[in-house]
Amino acid sequence: MSDDEPTRNISGGDAGGGVSAAFDASDHPDTPLVERVVDRLGERYWQKTYGGRDAFECLVRTVLSQNTSDEASQPAHDSLMARYADGDADLAEALADAHQPDLAETISSAGLYNQKSETIIRLAERVLTEYGGADAFDGFVREADYAEVRAALLDMKGVGPKTADCVLLFAGGRDGVFPVDTHVHRIARRMGFAPPDADHEGVREAIERELPAEKCGFGHTAMIQFGRDFCTARKPACLDDPEACPMADVCAQVGVYPDAGDVVDPADATD
Repeated sequence: MSDDEPTRNISGGDAGGGVSAAFDASDHPDTPLVERVVDRLGERYWQKTYGGRDAFECLVRTVLSQNTSDEASQPAHDSLMARYADGDADLAEALADAHQPDLAETISSAGLYNQKSETIIRLAERVLTEYGGADAFDGFVREADYAEVRAALLDMKGVGPKTADCVLLFAGGRDGVFPVDTHVHRIARRMGFAPPDADHEGVREAIERELPAEKCGFGHTAMIQFGRDFCTARKPACLDDPEACPMADVCAQVGVYPDAGDVVDPADATD
């Protein structure tokens, strides 16, 4: 197992990517498939607990990551923080007062910068109005009832389930929260621990129902890394060589046809 979580993911890697922890792998014969997969991913990559990120910054960072790669969103985040996070100044207040074209230029590397800059300013205004600033919003995310926090986040225009869950996990440190991005959505259905036609919320519900709450955090980040390393969208490692994938023996390969060299969305798979 490695502690070297890459900085190019939403958790922030070494710059805020949690604290190393040890979790026992289950050897019970009735252990759900998703837990067996996550236990093996923990052995290959890392086992960590998350939490402690500033909630509003985490919200901004996750908005920047929408529909783009971490390589594109990270420079945008860094540029935004360098320009608007001035010492002890409240970040929400600074961004609520930001000139939209200037903010758009600052975050241009993230793509969709006009839309994202408008979203960030709108979120900053709401956090400032409803919570009084970033610090109070951070306290709300950490301390309020989970359902109340998630509902409040989802009520913000521009915040979807993945963004809300990232804030709950990386800022709130909430156990039992498994954000679902494109990697997780693909892998869960391809491996068979979520229905082939499940949407992102369906995948989240399937995973959170079966996976112990304390394993959700590192399960999310390690599964993303597994998706980058092995279970890619167009050419998973098993397509050419079943032995190349460390999860080959537990994967249903839904939508992956090595004999034909084809890969389709699991929802379009045939028996």
